[in-house]
Amino acid sequence: MTAVRPGDIEGLLRRGPDPRILLVLVYGPDVGLVAERSARLVKGMAADPDDPFALVKLDGDTLSSDPGRLVDEAGTIGLFGDSRTIWVRSGSRNYAPAVDAVLKAEPEGARIVVEAGDLQKSSPLRALCEKSSRALAIPCYSDDARTLSELIETTLRERGLGIDRDARDLLAQSLGADRRASLSEIDKLALYAQGRERVELDDVEAIVSDVGASVLNTLIDAVFAGRMAEAEREARRFRQEGLDPSAMLGAALRHALALLSSKLDDPSANAATLVANWRGLHFRRKGLVETQLARWSPGALRQAVAALQEAVLACRRADAGLAHSHASSALLRIAGEAARRRG
Repeated sequence: MTAVRPGDIEGLLRRGPDPRILLVLVYGPDVGLVAERSARLVKGMAADPDDPFALVKLDGDTLSSDPGRLVDEAGTIGLFGDSRTIWVRSGSRNYAPAVDAVLKAEPEGARIVVEAGDLQKSSPLRALCEKSSRALAIPCYSDDARTLSELIETTLRERGLGIDRDARDLLAQSLGADRRASLSEIDKLALYAQGRERVELDDVEAIVSDVGASVLNTLIDAVFAGRMAEAEREARRFRQEGLDPSAMLGAALRHALALLSSKLDDPSANAATLVANWRGLHFRRKGLVETQLARWSPGALRQAVAALQEAVLACRRADAGLAHSHASSALLRIAGEAARRRG
């Protein structure tokens, strides 16, 4: 098996994969983290990321209709004889046959990064990469408290800044919804503290919007509880504050998966028991989450997960304005379904 364990991922990203590895699959429900890790891998592999002969970008849907394209690109020698890096972006159609073909062909001198969405263990693409000795599979799940603290310190250190412990802890509590949104908040803080040596508590309180608690949780709970008016209001607020629509969808997707996991872990338990066993849930949200667990069935949650995954892909192909429309539309459809289930 070549699935990378969560604790080994950061080390692998820093040093790069073994040269014998042909293809790295990056997947998971946190689309921001998937994008960030894929970009780091590509940057480390490509001789010149700005050279179109050294770095080739392909769409998954293109490979679905032309599975041999990936083998052809991987076997092509660069203009100056350099190795090529190929970056495959996720599509809405199955392109596992293209990955299977390139793993069997084993072209020399190529490195491939495949960026995908949330894949079940039975997914053909994930199964191929986990079984191949020439591939790695890197999962991307939401950041926990330790990972967020490391992300904050590492990102600020790269910008020449340290951070006080109380400031770091407060910042970590305000993040975690989506890796892309978290990095945006850290970058904003670093810009504010530019020219100084350390970030202090007052800096965090002055700059960082509480993406995790003050906006996202309110929005997501309104959506899955079927509170249409509140969901519409919070979605507008999210857009007006200039926040990333992928953060909305990433948070909604993780919440839907958490609800589904909770229902499947103990199918006979009532909603109150499931909430009591829900780790890390703020006490103010327990009543709303209990309502959600009572209202949603596993089958309906699977449909919600599929709809959110489709919206994530649509957002990635759209400009900022249209991406917000895709995200809001998907969430409001789910809110409407939750409202219909009220009885």
